[in-house]
Order: sequence, then C-alpha cells, then structure tokens
Amino acid sequence: MARKRDQADREALTALWERRWPGTEPVGWELGRDERDAWVRFHSLPESKRYPDDEREYAIVLERHNTVLDELFAGTEVYVMVPRWSDRPSAPRMNRDTRHWRTWLRADDTDPELSFYCHVFVERRRWQRGGLDRLLRRVADDIEGGVIIAGTGLRRLYHPYDGGADVYLATAEERDRLKERHAEWLSPYPSGM
Repeated sequence: MARKRDQADREALTALWERRWPGTEPVGWELGRDERDAWVRFHSLPESKRYPDDEREYAIVLERHNTVLDELFAGTEVYVMVPRWSDRPSAPRMNRDTRHWRTWLRADDTDPELSFYCHVFVERRRWQRGGLDRLLRRVADDIEGGVIIAGTGLRRLYHPYDGGADVYLATAEERDRLKERHAEWLSPYPSGM
C-alpha cells in the first residue's frame, strides 16, 4: 500500500513540475533565469563575497537564507529537492526521510564518457526556520549543489548556491517587493548576477 502511495505521489509531483516548469529538470541551475520574469538573485555575504571564512560569516549566510525562506514559506510545507549524480541508472541511498523522485541520463553528445545519471530525491516537510541549516551550510561550502526548496504548489522556488540564492516567484510584483526588502543583498551588476 505504501509503495503504491509513493508511486502516486511521485507521479503527481512530476505532473505538477511539468505543468509549472516545462522543459526544465528539477535541479537548481537548470531553471533558466533568462526567460523568467519573476526571478531575483540574492548574495549571501556582503560585497558579493562567495564563501564564508568563519562562524560569523556562516551566521550571515544562514540568516539571509532563513530570512527569505521564512518570507516565502512560513507556516507551510515545502519540498526539499536534492540531486545526486552517478554513472549508474539505479538511485543511490539517501536518508530515511528522503524519497527518490526521478532519474534521467545527462548525455554528452561530444563525449559519451562524460554522460552521467542525475537522481533527484525529495522530502516534504513543514518549513521551520533553521531546520535546513545543515543543508544550507553544505551548499555554502559547495559540498551540495542543485538544491531546490519549493512550495508544494511549485509556484515559488528557492535555489541556494555557494554565494547566494536564486529565487523564483509567482509574479514580477512579488519579486519586486522581495527585492525592495533586501536591496542590500542584490548584485551590483545590471544583469542581477
């Protein structure tokens, strides 16, 4: 019974993803900023510094991530999507709360030896400030990559990366309000990068 429910949940999530994010895979850097009107990038440290050097700077990184995540998801459930890569089509093991969602082959047309499988794992959980600090710290250290934290309707996506976060919102107006509240965390470049 549980296996059938898991399969149905995966199928429903896949259908929702394909409806909301057509033509993209659920890995952070695959989302495509250029064609999205409601995208903004925040830097996780002052002066666009990429990596924290000490606990004081880690505290800044986590505070910025948690502040925006609170504004997006306070009082709601979220999906936490974490990709893993391997040379095998079978999914590697993850922790007990995380379920395998989908796998695809990332083929390299120029060199088949560079092809690999991407496995995305997902956990549905109630958003709680500080509840993902360990994961966010691993992202800041470039140990984890491609992570997406999403509302259950997949209208708002948060992609932390080593150096900041890309935030995808439902409307340009919502993006503008978020940018105004955290203007000091924006890139100084016109591209927003």
